[in-house]
Amino acid sequence: MLHLVLVHPEIPHNTGAAGRLAVATGSRLHLVRPLGFSLDEKHLRRTGLDYWQYVDLRLWDSLEEVEAAAEPGAHFWYLSTKAKQGIWAPELPLRDGDYFVFGPESKGLPESLLAAHPERGLRIPMPGEHARSLNLSTSVAIMLYEAMRRINGAAGA
Repeated sequence: MLHLVLVHPEIPHNTGAAGRLAVATGSRLHLVRPLGFSLDEKHLRRTGLDYWQYVDLRLWDSLEEVEAAAEPGAHFWYLSTKAKQGIWAPELPLRDGDYFVFGPESKGLPESLLAAHPERGLRIPMPGEHARSLNLSTSVAIMLYEAMRRINGAAGA
């Protein structure tokens, strides 16, 4: 099982879309408080459609709680436009049980977190010269499906 971790998400429809992705892929969605919305928010439910009831959801008060509850040896990957390593690096050791951590839409993950784990920082390549960042739910989808492709290979098709 793969794990999607949204730290302080701010926009309900991004979280709803991430929940729907989690259901579609058999992944677990972890939300780290504070949330910028209520889990009863109609936009969250609308984007999550009738899948929301099936989301394997965990709520946490800190990223440290998520890390402490993870299986021993679990890899945490921190997604940021500021990370040095791209998600398509051939030597990237992705595996089942990995956690993919995304920051809030307005500011991303703190640079101190990336500095503390430089070998675990990942960025999604954006060769377009005018792109600054991608939508959170788009980033979650790209990373999740890249991880599934690498882990499951042709068997996941």
